Amino acid sequence: MADGRTVEELAGVLEREHDLDPDGLIRLLTAPEAEPLRRAADRVRAKSVGAEVHLRGLIEFSNYCRGSCYYCGLRAGNHRIRRYRMTPGEIIATARQAVALGLKTIVLQSGEDLFYTEKELCAIVSALKNMDVAVTLSIGERPKSVYAALKRAGADRFLLRIETSNEALYTRLHPGMSYQNRVRSLYTLKELGYEIGTGCLVGLPGQTPAMLAADLLFFKKLDADMIGMGPFLPAPGTPLAGAAGGEVEPVLRMMALARLLMPAINMPATTALSVKDNDGYQKGLSWGANVIMPNMGRREYKRLYAIYPGKRDIPPAEQLVKIKAVLVELGREVGRGYGGRKK
Repeated sequence: MADGRTVEELAGVLEREHDLDPDGLIRLLTAPEAEPLRRAADRVRAKSVGAEVHLRGLIEFSNYCRGSCYYCGLRAGNHRIRRYRMTPGEIIATARQAVALGLKTIVLQSGEDLFYTEKELCAIVSALKNMDVAVTLSIGERPKSVYAALKRAGADRFLLRIETSNEALYTRLHPGMSYQNRVRSLYTLKELGYEIGTGCLVGLPGQTPAMLAADLLFFKKLDADMIGMGPFLPAPGTPLAGAAGGEVEPVLRMMALARLLMPAINMPATTALSVKDNDGYQKGLSWGANVIMPNMGRREYKRLYAIYPGKRDIPPAEQLVKIKAVLVELGREVGRGYGGRKK
Protein backbone atom coordinates (compact mmCIF):
# COMPACT_ATOMS: atom_id res chain seq x y z
CA MET A 1 0.00 0.00 0.00
CA ALA A 2 1.28 3.45 -0.98
CA ASP A 3 1.12 5.68 2.13
CA GLY A 4 -1.15 3.11 3.77
CA ARG A 5 -4.18 3.60 1.49
CA THR A 6 -5.81 0.62 -0.19
CA VAL A 7 -6.86 0.50 -3.84
CA GLU A 8 -10.47 0.93 -2.75
CA GLU A 9 -9.58 4.01 -0.67
CA LEU A 10 -7.56 5.58 -3.49
CA ALA A 11 -10.37 4.96 -5.96
CA GLY A 12 -12.76 6.52 -3.48
CA VAL A 13 -10.64 9.67 -3.21
CA LEU A 14 -10.66 9.97 -7.00
CA GLU A 15 -14.40 9.39 -7.18
CA ARG A 16 -15.10 12.13 -4.64
CA GLU A 17 -12.42 14.69 -5.47
CA HIS A 18 -11.47 13.93 -9.10
CA ASP A 19 -7.84 14.49 -8.21
CA LEU A 20 -4.96 12.38 -6.92
CA ASP A 21 -1.22 12.73 -6.52
CA PRO A 22 1.16 10.94 -8.93
CA ASP A 23 2.07 8.27 -6.36
CA GLY A 24 -1.60 7.37 -5.95
CA LEU A 25 -2.11 7.16 -9.71
CA ILE A 26 0.95 4.91 -10.06
CA ARG A 27 -0.38 2.70 -7.29
CA LEU A 28 -3.72 2.32 -9.10
CA LEU A 29 -1.92 1.57 -12.37
CA THR A 30 0.21 -1.19 -10.85
CA ALA A 31 -1.79 -2.73 -7.99
CA PRO A 32 -2.83 -6.39 -8.41
CA GLU A 33 -6.48 -5.56 -7.73
CA ALA A 34 -8.27 -3.27 -10.22
CA GLU A 35 -11.99 -4.01 -9.79
CA PRO A 36 -12.60 -1.16 -7.28
CA LEU A 37 -11.12 1.21 -9.87
CA ARG A 38 -13.40 -0.11 -12.62
CA ARG A 39 -16.49 0.17 -10.43
CA ALA A 40 -15.67 3.74 -9.41
CA ALA A 41 -15.05 4.81 -13.01
CA ASP A 42 -18.30 3.24 -14.17
CA ARG A 43 -20.26 5.05 -11.44
CA VAL A 44 -18.68 8.38 -12.38
CA ARG A 45 -19.36 7.72 -16.07
CA ALA A 46 -23.03 6.98 -15.33
CA LYS A 47 -23.38 10.09 -13.16
CA SER A 48 -21.48 12.49 -15.43
CA VAL A 49 -22.34 11.46 -18.99
CA GLY A 50 -25.11 8.91 -18.55
CA ALA A 51 -25.91 5.77 -20.52
CA GLU A 52 -25.52 7.32 -23.97
CA VAL A 53 -22.70 6.11 -26.22
CA HIS A 54 -21.91 8.51 -29.03
CA LEU A 55 -21.04 7.00 -32.41
CA ARG A 56 -18.57 9.00 -34.51
CA GLY A 57 -18.23 8.04 -38.17
CA LEU A 58 -14.53 7.80 -39.04
CA ILE A 59 -13.32 8.51 -42.58
CA GLU A 60 -9.59 7.90 -43.15
CA PHE A 61 -9.12 10.01 -46.27
CA SER A 62 -5.34 9.85 -46.87
CA ASN A 63 -2.54 7.56 -45.71
CA TYR A 64 0.26 9.85 -46.85
CA CYS A 65 2.31 11.27 -43.97
CA ARG A 66 5.30 13.57 -43.72
CA GLY A 67 6.15 12.20 -40.27
CA SER A 68 8.49 9.37 -39.33
CA CYS A 69 7.05 8.30 -35.97
CA TYR A 70 8.69 5.03 -34.98
CA TYR A 71 5.44 3.26 -34.02
CA CYS A 72 3.22 4.22 -36.95
CA GLY A 73 2.63 2.16 -40.08
CA LEU A 74 1.90 5.33 -42.07
CA ARG A 75 5.38 6.78 -41.43
CA ALA A 76 6.96 8.38 -44.49
CA GLY A 77 9.74 5.80 -44.58
CA ASN A 78 7.41 2.78 -44.75
CA HIS A 79 7.59 1.71 -48.40
CA ARG A 80 5.64 -1.50 -47.81
CA ILE A 81 2.25 0.18 -47.99
CA ARG A 82 0.42 1.52 -51.04
CA ARG A 83 -0.54 5.14 -50.61
CA TYR A 84 -3.90 6.71 -51.42
CA ARG A 85 -5.76 9.99 -51.24
CA MET A 86 -9.54 10.30 -51.46
CA THR A 87 -10.84 13.10 -53.63
CA PRO A 88 -12.98 15.78 -51.98
CA GLY A 89 -15.97 14.33 -53.83
CA GLU A 90 -15.27 10.85 -52.44
CA ILE A 91 -14.92 12.22 -48.91
CA ILE A 92 -18.23 14.07 -49.11
CA ALA A 93 -20.04 11.09 -50.66
CA THR A 94 -18.70 8.76 -47.94
CA ALA A 95 -19.80 11.21 -45.25
CA ARG A 96 -23.27 11.37 -46.81
CA GLN A 97 -23.54 7.58 -46.57
CA ALA A 98 -22.53 7.69 -42.90
CA VAL A 99 -25.11 10.37 -42.16
CA ALA A 100 -27.75 8.23 -43.89
CA LEU A 101 -26.94 5.52 -41.32
CA GLY A 102 -27.85 7.96 -38.54
CA LEU A 103 -24.42 9.22 -37.41
CA LYS A 104 -24.26 12.75 -35.98
CA THR A 105 -20.48 13.25 -35.99
CA ILE A 106 -18.03 12.76 -38.86
CA VAL A 107 -14.33 12.40 -38.07
CA LEU A 108 -11.94 13.17 -40.93
CA GLN A 109 -8.56 11.58 -40.26
CA SER A 110 -5.36 11.37 -42.27
CA GLY A 111 -1.63 11.23 -41.93
CA GLU A 112 0.12 14.60 -41.80
CA ASP A 113 -0.55 15.13 -45.50
CA LEU A 114 -0.11 18.67 -46.84
CA PHE A 115 -1.46 17.79 -50.29
CA TYR A 116 -4.93 19.21 -49.66
CA THR A 117 -5.06 22.99 -49.76
CA GLU A 118 -6.61 25.09 -47.02
CA LYS A 119 -9.36 26.04 -49.48
CA GLU A 120 -10.13 22.38 -50.28
CA LEU A 121 -10.23 21.36 -46.62
CA CYS A 122 -12.51 24.29 -45.74
CA ALA A 123 -14.85 23.40 -48.61
CA ILE A 124 -15.04 19.78 -47.39
CA VAL A 125 -15.78 20.89 -43.82
CA SER A 126 -18.45 23.30 -45.05
CA ALA A 127 -20.11 20.58 -47.14
CA LEU A 128 -20.22 18.26 -44.13
CA LYS A 129 -21.70 20.96 -41.89
CA ASN A 130 -24.52 21.29 -44.40
CA MET A 131 -25.40 17.67 -43.55
CA ASP A 132 -26.26 18.73 -39.97
CA VAL A 133 -23.40 16.93 -38.24
CA ALA A 134 -20.55 17.81 -35.92
CA VAL A 135 -17.20 17.74 -37.72
CA THR A 136 -14.03 16.49 -36.07
CA LEU A 137 -10.64 16.81 -37.75
CA SER A 138 -7.56 14.69 -37.11
CA ILE A 139 -4.97 15.94 -39.57
CA GLY A 140 -1.96 16.77 -37.42
CA GLU A 141 0.05 19.91 -36.87
CA ARG A 142 -0.86 22.94 -39.00
CA PRO A 143 -0.23 26.69 -38.76
CA LYS A 144 -2.59 28.62 -36.51
CA SER A 145 -4.02 30.39 -39.57
CA VAL A 146 -5.13 27.04 -41.05
CA TYR A 147 -6.68 25.89 -37.78
CA ALA A 148 -8.54 29.22 -37.62
CA ALA A 149 -9.80 28.94 -41.21
CA LEU A 150 -11.08 25.42 -40.62
CA LYS A 151 -12.85 26.60 -37.47
CA ARG A 152 -14.53 29.39 -39.43
CA ALA A 153 -15.58 26.82 -42.05
CA GLY A 154 -17.45 24.96 -39.31
CA ALA A 155 -15.08 22.40 -37.77
CA ASP A 156 -16.15 21.69 -34.19
CA ARG A 157 -13.47 19.41 -32.77
CA PHE A 158 -9.85 18.51 -33.35
CA LEU A 159 -7.99 15.35 -32.33
CA LEU A 160 -4.24 15.70 -31.83
CA ARG A 161 -2.78 12.82 -29.85
CA ILE A 162 0.47 13.49 -28.06
CA GLU A 163 1.06 9.71 -27.53
CA THR A 164 3.37 10.48 -24.58
CA SER A 165 3.73 13.65 -22.54
CA ASN A 166 7.27 12.65 -21.54
CA GLU A 167 9.47 14.95 -23.60
CA ALA A 168 12.45 12.59 -23.75
CA LEU A 169 10.35 9.62 -24.88
CA TYR A 170 8.41 11.81 -27.32
CA THR A 171 11.64 13.05 -28.89
CA ARG A 172 13.01 9.52 -29.18
CA LEU A 173 9.88 8.25 -30.97
CA HIS A 174 9.22 11.29 -33.20
CA PRO A 175 12.36 12.15 -35.19
CA GLY A 176 12.20 15.58 -36.78
CA MET A 177 9.23 16.66 -34.67
CA SER A 178 9.05 19.12 -31.78
CA TYR A 179 7.46 18.24 -28.47
CA GLN A 180 7.01 21.95 -27.74
CA ASN A 181 5.18 22.48 -31.02
CA ARG A 182 2.86 19.55 -30.31
CA VAL A 183 1.89 21.01 -26.96
CA ARG A 184 1.62 24.52 -28.41
CA SER A 185 -0.69 23.23 -31.16
CA LEU A 186 -3.05 21.75 -28.56
CA TYR A 187 -3.27 25.05 -26.68
CA THR A 188 -3.72 26.95 -29.96
CA LEU A 189 -6.68 24.75 -30.89
CA LYS A 190 -8.18 25.33 -27.47
CA GLU A 191 -7.70 29.08 -27.81
CA LEU A 192 -9.51 29.01 -31.17
CA GLY A 193 -12.57 27.42 -29.59
CA TYR A 194 -12.27 23.82 -30.72
CA GLU A 195 -13.25 20.95 -28.51
CA ILE A 196 -9.84 19.33 -28.28
CA GLY A 197 -8.96 15.68 -28.11
CA THR A 198 -5.64 14.09 -27.31
CA GLY A 199 -4.41 10.82 -25.84
CA CYS A 200 -1.60 8.35 -25.54
CA LEU A 201 -0.37 4.94 -26.57
CA VAL A 202 -0.01 2.50 -23.68
CA GLY A 203 2.82 -0.01 -23.73
CA LEU A 204 5.40 1.93 -25.74
CA PRO A 205 9.00 0.69 -25.35
CA GLY A 206 10.63 2.64 -22.53
CA GLN A 207 7.33 3.85 -21.06
CA THR A 208 6.89 3.58 -17.28
CA PRO A 209 3.88 3.79 -14.93
CA ALA A 210 5.22 7.15 -13.77
CA MET A 211 5.09 8.41 -17.36
CA LEU A 212 1.53 7.19 -17.74
CA ALA A 213 0.50 8.94 -14.53
CA ALA A 214 2.12 12.12 -15.87
CA ASP A 215 0.13 11.72 -19.11
CA LEU A 216 -3.11 11.72 -17.13
CA LEU A 217 -2.12 14.85 -15.23
CA PHE A 218 -1.09 16.50 -18.51
CA PHE A 219 -4.56 15.80 -19.95
CA LYS A 220 -6.20 17.23 -16.83
CA LYS A 221 -4.08 20.38 -16.87
CA LEU A 222 -4.89 20.85 -20.57
CA ASP A 223 -8.59 20.38 -19.73
CA ALA A 224 -8.98 18.19 -22.81
CA ASP A 225 -12.52 17.49 -23.97
CA MET A 226 -11.76 14.09 -25.47
CA ILE A 227 -9.18 11.46 -24.48
CA GLY A 228 -8.30 8.50 -26.70
CA MET A 229 -6.03 5.75 -25.41
CA GLY A 230 -5.15 2.40 -26.86
CA PRO A 231 -2.51 -0.31 -26.70
CA PHE A 232 0.69 0.09 -28.71
CA LEU A 233 0.42 -2.36 -31.62
CA PRO A 234 3.75 -2.93 -33.45
CA ALA A 235 3.37 -2.22 -37.18
CA PRO A 236 5.32 -3.86 -40.02
CA GLY A 237 7.75 -1.56 -41.78
CA THR A 238 8.52 0.50 -38.66
CA PRO A 239 11.55 0.61 -36.34
CA LEU A 240 9.39 -0.89 -33.56
CA ALA A 241 8.02 -3.75 -35.67
CA GLY A 242 9.72 -6.33 -33.44
CA ALA A 243 8.84 -4.72 -30.12
CA ALA A 244 6.43 -6.21 -27.60
CA GLY A 245 2.97 -4.70 -27.91
CA GLY A 246 0.93 -3.08 -25.18
CA GLU A 247 -1.55 -5.04 -23.06
CA VAL A 248 -5.25 -4.49 -22.58
CA GLU A 249 -5.49 -4.10 -18.80
CA PRO A 250 -3.14 -1.10 -18.49
CA VAL A 251 -5.23 0.65 -21.16
CA LEU A 252 -8.42 -0.06 -19.20
CA ARG A 253 -6.85 1.27 -16.01
CA MET A 254 -5.75 4.43 -17.82
CA MET A 255 -9.29 4.88 -19.13
CA ALA A 256 -10.77 4.45 -15.67
CA LEU A 257 -8.33 6.96 -14.19
CA ALA A 258 -9.04 9.46 -16.98
CA ARG A 259 -12.79 9.19 -16.30
CA LEU A 260 -12.25 9.69 -12.57
CA LEU A 261 -9.91 12.65 -13.04
CA MET A 262 -12.04 14.31 -15.74
CA PRO A 263 -15.64 13.15 -15.22
CA ALA A 264 -17.27 14.93 -18.18
CA ILE A 265 -14.82 14.00 -20.94
CA ASN A 266 -15.78 12.07 -24.03
CA MET A 267 -13.67 8.93 -24.26
CA PRO A 268 -13.76 6.22 -26.92
CA ALA A 269 -13.35 2.52 -26.57
CA THR A 270 -10.76 2.63 -29.34
CA THR A 271 -10.49 0.45 -32.42
CA ALA A 272 -6.99 -0.57 -31.30
CA LEU A 273 -8.50 -1.93 -28.08
CA SER A 274 -10.98 -4.00 -30.09
CA VAL A 275 -8.14 -5.29 -32.29
CA LYS A 276 -6.18 -6.42 -29.25
CA ASP A 277 -9.22 -7.98 -27.56
CA ASN A 278 -12.37 -9.29 -29.24
CA ASP A 279 -14.35 -7.88 -26.30
CA GLY A 280 -12.48 -4.58 -26.42
CA TYR A 281 -15.56 -2.43 -26.98
CA GLN A 282 -17.43 -4.10 -24.11
CA LYS A 283 -14.48 -3.76 -21.77
CA GLY A 284 -13.77 -0.17 -22.72
CA LEU A 285 -17.39 0.82 -22.13
CA SER A 286 -17.30 -0.90 -18.74
CA TRP A 287 -14.15 1.01 -17.70
CA GLY A 288 -15.40 4.53 -18.40
CA ALA A 289 -15.75 4.95 -22.18
CA ASN A 290 -18.79 6.61 -23.76
CA VAL A 291 -17.78 6.82 -27.44
CA ILE A 292 -17.18 4.36 -30.31
CA MET A 293 -15.79 5.41 -33.69
CA PRO A 294 -16.97 2.98 -36.39
CA ASN A 295 -14.99 3.16 -39.63
CA MET A 296 -17.19 4.46 -42.43
CA GLY A 297 -14.50 4.35 -45.11
CA ARG A 298 -14.60 2.50 -48.39
CA ARG A 299 -13.23 -1.02 -48.34
CA GLU A 300 -10.42 -0.35 -50.84
CA TYR A 301 -9.11 2.46 -48.65
CA LYS A 302 -9.67 1.00 -45.18
CA ARG A 303 -7.24 -1.85 -45.84
CA LEU A 304 -4.56 0.65 -46.91
CA TYR A 305 -4.79 2.80 -43.78
CA ALA A 306 -2.30 0.48 -42.10
CA ILE A 307 -1.50 2.56 -39.03
CA TYR A 308 -1.27 -0.75 -37.12
CA PRO A 309 -2.05 -4.36 -38.10
CA GLY A 310 -5.19 -6.37 -37.41
CA LYS A 311 -7.94 -3.89 -38.28
CA ARG A 312 -11.10 -5.71 -39.29
CA ASP A 313 -12.81 -5.13 -42.62
CA ILE A 314 -16.49 -4.95 -41.72
CA PRO A 315 -19.03 -2.98 -43.83
CA PRO A 316 -20.30 0.17 -42.08
CA ALA A 317 -23.92 -0.95 -41.70
CA GLU A 318 -22.81 -4.29 -40.26
CA GLN A 319 -20.46 -2.53 -37.83
CA LEU A 320 -23.34 -0.46 -36.51
CA VAL A 321 -25.51 -3.54 -36.00
CA LYS A 322 -22.74 -5.21 -33.98
CA ILE A 323 -22.05 -2.09 -31.92
CA LYS A 324 -25.72 -1.57 -31.12
CA ALA A 325 -25.96 -5.19 -29.97
CA VAL A 326 -23.07 -4.55 -27.57
CA LEU A 327 -24.85 -1.47 -26.20
CA VAL A 328 -28.05 -3.42 -25.60
CA GLU A 329 -26.05 -6.10 -23.80
CA LEU A 330 -24.53 -3.48 -21.49
CA GLY A 331 -27.74 -1.54 -20.90
CA ARG A 332 -26.43 1.47 -22.83
CA GLU A 333 -27.99 3.41 -25.69
CA VAL A 334 -26.92 5.28 -28.82
CA GLY A 335 -26.45 8.98 -28.18
CA ARG A 336 -29.03 11.08 -29.96
CA GLY A 337 -27.34 14.47 -30.19
CA TYR A 338 -24.03 15.74 -31.52
CA GLY A 339 -22.26 14.45 -28.42
CA GLY A 340 -20.27 17.48 -27.34
CA ARG A 341 -18.60 17.51 -23.95
CA LYS A 342 -20.99 18.16 -21.12
CA LYS A 343 -19.85 21.23 -19.22
